[in-house]
Amino acid sequence: MGQQSLIYSFVARGTVILAEFTEFTGNFTAVASQCLTKLPATNNKFTYNCDGYTFNYLVEEGYTYCVVAVESVGRQVPIAFLERVKEDFNRRYGEGKAATVPANSLSRDFGSKLKEHMQYCVDHPEEIRRLAKVKAQVSEVQGVMMENIEKVLDRGEKIELLVDQTENLQSQAQDFRQQGTKILRKMWLQNMKIKLIVLGIIIALILIIILSICHGFKCK
Repeated sequence: MGQQSLIYSFVARGTVILAEFTEFTGNFTAVASQCLTKLPATNNKFTYNCDGYTFNYLVEEGYTYCVVAVESVGRQVPIAFLERVKEDFNRRYGEGKAATVPANSLSRDFGSKLKEHMQYCVDHPEEIRRLAKVKAQVSEVQGVMMENIEKVLDRGEKIELLVDQTENLQSQAQDFRQQGTKILRKMWLQNMKIKLIVLGIIIALILIIILSICHGFKCK
């Protein structure tokens, strides 16, 4: 990887460039600044291609980290560079230390750090790509873990629904048993009434017959 793979970098607060570094001349600085004004404010990574170069941006918590790179270098090395710069910048100027500093006021101090990070990424491309691959695998594992957790939660919801349905069925069965007991008791009482009425009729008939026989004997 040649020395010109990373050619320009800056750190900005909003659209105000606080620190920048390059060893080259060209209109790439103007193009990078123009793209900065059009970036969404949401935390994210963005890459724009233009005339064989990539303009790579990392936006996070109101700060934007940018590097212009040769397109052939790919995306892993520029993004890894931006991550290193972000961590270094936050370590030095975190907790609001860079919240009010004027434009380019940090170029003398942090510009040399941008140069060091550029040189490191240029000299260790395989290490950068290996770390990027590991991070991608970790992110993939985290995604799978989240998917599995969501499946467990979904299954838990289904289990709860099944429990609710089972409880409802048990309640309905208990109500049915109670209603069945009431109906059986009612039917038993009705049968007893019918039997008592039939028995009463039979007894009455027997009494009538007995009385009739006794009356006949008296008449003789």
